[in-house]
Amino acid sequence: QVQLVESGGGLVQAGGSLRLSCAASGSVLNPTRMGWYRQAPGSQRELVAVIISGDSTNYADSVKGRFTVSRDNAKNTVYLQMNSLKPEDTGVYYCRLRRAPYYDYWGQGTQVTVSS
Repeated sequence: QVQLVESGGGLVQAGGSLRLSCAASGSVLNPTRMGWYRQAPGSQRELVAVIISGDSTNYADSVKGRFTVSRDNAKNTVYLQMNSLKPEDTGVYYCRLRRAPYYDYWGQGTQVTVSS
C-alpha cells in the first residue's frame, strides 16, 4: 500500500515562505497528476497547484506568481514552494497522486498557518 508523507508545514508570518514536501513510500506507477490541495476551516477542499503529465502545471488564481509546484521523479516526491504567504493561505495542505482509474492517493495533511 502506498502512503504519502507530507512535511514542511508550520507557522509563518505574512510575507514569509514555506516549502512543503510529499514523499510517496513504495512504487508509484507514472502518476498523471501530482499536486496540492488545501482546506481552510469551514471551507471545501480546493486545488492549489498540480503537475499534469508532460510537466504542464495548473495553479489556483489566488496563488499564481507566489507558489511553485515541482517534482523529483527519482525520489517519488512532489514539492510546493510557497512565497509571499498571506493569512488567507492558512489551512491544511494535502498532496495527491493520481492515475485514473488505477489509483488516487492522498496524504494525511500538513497544517500551514500564516499570521498577520
